[in-house]
Amino acid sequence: MSFWNVKVCKTVGYSSLFYSFFKIGTFTIGGGYAMIPLMEDILVDKRQWIDKEEFMNILSISQAMPGVFAVNMATNIGYKLKGVRGSVVAVLGNILVPVAIILLLAIFFRQFRENQVIEAIFKGLRPAVVALIAAPVFSMAKTARISWQNFWIPILSALLIWLLGVSPVIVILVAGVAGFVYGRIKVGKEGSAK
Repeated sequence: MSFWNVKVCKTVGYSSLFYSFFKIGTFTIGGGYAMIPLMEDILVDKRQWIDKEEFMNILSISQAMPGVFAVNMATNIGYKLKGVRGSVVAVLGNILVPVAIILLLAIFFRQFRENQVIEAIFKGLRPAVVALIAAPVFSMAKTARISWQNFWIPILSALLIWLLGVSPVIVILVAGVAGFVYGRIKVGKEGSAK
């Protein structure tokens, strides 16, 4: 099945799709990447709307797309499950609470900027957010079939971005082209072996 084929799951209702993404948007602190563990838990493990491999494919596509990562994930998963309407429902569920919180923060930020309690809360949240972003790395590595033959790819990519300041966009484009070329060569060798 192609990535862009819509499953149109009859077992997935628009209200349950909205509620799932509403919960993801409401209870995730730290942005799109911090949403990954909760998305995987709700959509793959509990509801079983998509499998781990589909989730990884959608994750890869969403990272490569321009725009907000969390919105890209909601758009792609909603589309996969229920088409265009599913995309709209998933995105609305995902952004409703965060947009409201951002608006409230924008209105009241000046009053709380110097508040010691608010500053302490944000300092306490930082390590938790780092853990939320780091935790799915191990799960994704397993699903992405990282082995001793290809473990150098994510390490090299991280070092290029972190130490040398190479744009993540360039890393993604080069990795995509390299994967395509490798796939074509591998298919060519298998075809000639037959």
